[in-house]
Amino acid sequence: MQQHDLLNFVWWEITGKCQLSCDHCYASSGPDGTQGTMTVADWQRAITQSRDVGATLGQFIGGEPTLHPALPRLVRHALDTGMEVEIYTNLVHVTSALWETFSLPGVRLATSYYSDHSDEHEAVTKRPTLRVTTKNIVRAREMGIPLRAGVIGVLDQQRATQALAVLEELGVQEIGYDDLREVGRGVREQGPSVAQLCGHCGDRQVAISPTGDVWPCVFSRWLPAGNVRRTSLFGILAGEKFTQITNELQAEFRLRQRGACKPNQPCRPDPCSPDCSPSCAPQRNCRPANNCQPNYVCGPCAPKDQNCNPVRNCQPNKCRPTGK
Repeated sequence: MQQHDLLNFVWWEITGKCQLSCDHCYASSGPDGTQGTMTVADWQRAITQSRDVGATLGQFIGGEPTLHPALPRLVRHALDTGMEVEIYTNLVHVTSALWETFSLPGVRLATSYYSDHSDEHEAVTKRPTLRVTTKNIVRAREMGIPLRAGVIGVLDQQRATQALAVLEELGVQEIGYDDLREVGRGVREQGPSVAQLCGHCGDRQVAISPTGDVWPCVFSRWLPAGNVRRTSLFGILAGEKFTQITNELQAEFRLRQRGACKPNQPCRPDPCSPDCSPSCAPQRNCRPANNCQPNYVCGPCAPKDQNCNPVRNCQPNKCRPTGK
């Protein structure tokens, strides 16, 4: 097994703290969350090891990553390893120092959006966030910072279609839609299970938690494969437990895929395929769309292509939800 060719992408979930208390939060983060047990040195080592095993793109996520005091330092460390960085932020409170960090070459942003109505947006985030998030989207665009946005379907009859239209009017080039995932506070009826996953967990991608646990992705939190505070990331990825978890997941995904096509019904399309269009949205055949990941699961860059940016090499998922 080649150590430098195990990953393309990694989530670094650096904190469980967030200003918001969204009912659907897969990480159950909020104002009472903590930074976890990973020290700055632990994160720097995990970031270096992420690059050593092949990752070219890493996402800082939480919680709200901007609430981690060492975020600028960690971003620069990731850039120094040769990786590109995405910061998944609610854009609620951005300091001058953070705007400086966001503007560094190799850094891009991602955010979530819920509605074009402030009351409905607040019903999701539990704070009056629409105006400030929109304002900071505009500022990021004016500063030339690459930014993508995802609308998440959470409420019944949510104005998600209108939210997508607003993002397009603001000039956001990469826009996705995803349904609620029943993980963390997002549990409604089914609860955490393989059904909540997109089918690519552990496929050259992993997530690292605030306590150092390694998961196949940020949504498969019930499947820890090891801990980077005790074992190197390579040791975890090459280990028996990670192999067992990913093999079992892939077997489940293959079963699901074989059962996805029924007579007179379209199969679930690839989220990067033009077949994933507005016409499929009422049946939600594009769910889950994997909008948590910057490259939308489009094909990985060639290992030797240092100029390849997976974020820009495919069109975002064009599914549109039903809505009022």
